[in-house]
Amino acid sequence: MNFLAHLYLSCEEEELMIGNFIADSVKGRAFLNFSAGIRRGILLHRAIDHFTDQHSVTRTSVSRLRPAYGKYSGVIIDIFYDHFLAAGWSRFSEQPLADFSSSVQAVLVRYRPIMPLRSQQFLEYMIRKNIPMPYATLQGIEEVLYGMSRRAKFENRMYAAVKELNAHYRDFGLEFELFFPELCRFAEQKKSELAKQ
Repeated sequence: MNFLAHLYLSCEEEELMIGNFIADSVKGRAFLNFSAGIRRGILLHRAIDHFTDQHSVTRTSVSRLRPAYGKYSGVIIDIFYDHFLAAGWSRFSEQPLADFSSSVQAVLVRYRPIMPLRSQQFLEYMIRKNIPMPYATLQGIEEVLYGMSRRAKFENRMYAAVKELNAHYRDFGLEFELFFPELCRFAEQKKSELAKQ
């Protein structure tokens, strides 16, 4: 999953959320250098990504993009699913998305000094672009994909993927609706397991 879903699934505890936020910048056993709460967040992030990558519904979504976008298909689907989460936010949270965004950013800024450089840079970008607010619109998703396309190491066409979202909007939306409740249940179970370790 992408950034918004990860934060949503861990926002009830600050250090858990911080770990979830920085996880992509923490490789291998380097997670052991952080506090227990942040370690749990990193492990939760890894478990969420594994669950997502192996799930039959997300594989269906990814397969629709693979002919045109190859190895970037999974990354694009993560963005698409964040779009559906943002667009339907009021069904998942009583807190408005703008308020959630502000409160999350305030926590992230407080923990900025302990973040890896890559996470600090993404936080600056996130604040500058007011992410995740743009995720709720197709124009916002197009801009996000364009930015990711520019930053990717290899040649890609991620910038064009919003056309696929438009063309198959109902299919991707239904797949998100099938998948996300299962992901929420998995994340709750995983958090309970990690809390006991």
